[in-house]
Amino acid sequence: MSHRIAVVGSGPAGLAFARVLHRHGCPVTILERDPAPDARPPGGTLDLHEGLGQLALDKAGLLAEFRALSRPEGQAMRILDVDGTVLRDWRPGPDDRAHPEIDRGQLRDLLLGPLGVRWGRDVTRVGPGSRDGVPVHFADGRQETFDLVVGADGAWSRTRPAVSSVTPHYTGVTSVETSLDDVDTGHPDLARLIGDGSVAVYGVNRALVAQRGSGGHVKVYAQFRAPLDWHANLDLADAGAVRSSLLALFDGWAAPVLDLLRHGTAFTHRPLYVLPVSHSWPHVSGVTLLGDAAHLMPPLGAGANLAMLEGAELAESIATGPGDLDGAVRAFEERMWARAGRWAQITTAGLERLVSPDPAEALALFDRVQPS
Repeated sequence: MSHRIAVVGSGPAGLAFARVLHRHGCPVTILERDPAPDARPPGGTLDLHEGLGQLALDKAGLLAEFRALSRPEGQAMRILDVDGTVLRDWRPGPDDRAHPEIDRGQLRDLLLGPLGVRWGRDVTRVGPGSRDGVPVHFADGRQETFDLVVGADGAWSRTRPAVSSVTPHYTGVTSVETSLDDVDTGHPDLARLIGDGSVAVYGVNRALVAQRGSGGHVKVYAQFRAPLDWHANLDLADAGAVRSSLLALFDGWAAPVLDLLRHGTAFTHRPLYVLPVSHSWPHVSGVTLLGDAAHLMPPLGAGANLAMLEGAELAESIATGPGDLDGAVRAFEERMWARAGRWAQITTAGLERLVSPDPAEALALFDRVQPS
């Protein structure tokens, strides 16, 4: 195959796309603005679903390696009332591999494998295309031309404007993230509270979720409905001030639950943005999108799974098809839009119920998704 193909972004979508092309012996250029794979913290843990993320790994020939790294026990989920009462305590069976957890860093390294990435290549815009191909413009003033540019560059994609003028909008829900390290020895009471997987507590228009990773690492997410400028009089760089603000917001909740916030040492503000549920675009020859760049939705377990499967499917279509690059992309986009639209509806409705005026809505949703 002589097509010049580039993917912008080395997240799960871009790496799944590149890894499947690599498996089929097809060259691809990976462009990533970060200067190195460990330039930023990799984030928390992901649950990869059968038929979605796991299928993508199977297409890349990596399913066995994933199973060796993943944590099936991480599927466990406990729900508490704000007073600390355990309302639900679901644990997976010994052979349950419906959606085992894996740390984002481990998944990144697994997908990277033998791939070569052009680190520190900050893409500023893509296109417009011509008969010679589609130019990719970089922050340093240089540009390169490709036959296909795949934008896998996330929520604030620099590739998206080449096909769509739509930008993400705020959901009305904000998340503030913190971490606990060495929880089993440093905070054994919290380790027991969290269990092997996750614990969630739902109140009126707010929630606290803690999710266990490997090595005793825990991510904690305080979620609440608020204006985008809720922090106007708060210095987000002042961990003590943010902690005090959050403790006031969750005042009255059980002390062990609030300890998830009290022991956090640094806080990151992550307002939740989404693209329209039915986001699509008129096909543009030589450019397409994957994952959050195409269909940013609430972070309820679908995004990375869809992104990886899309990357794997598009790569497979290109590598094994009859050579009609544009035709393969057109057909892929139609499939992607239909599937992503369904998941966007599900996750949008889910967020409405999980951060709700009525906490019983969250419990009812859990019982429907994960019945006893």
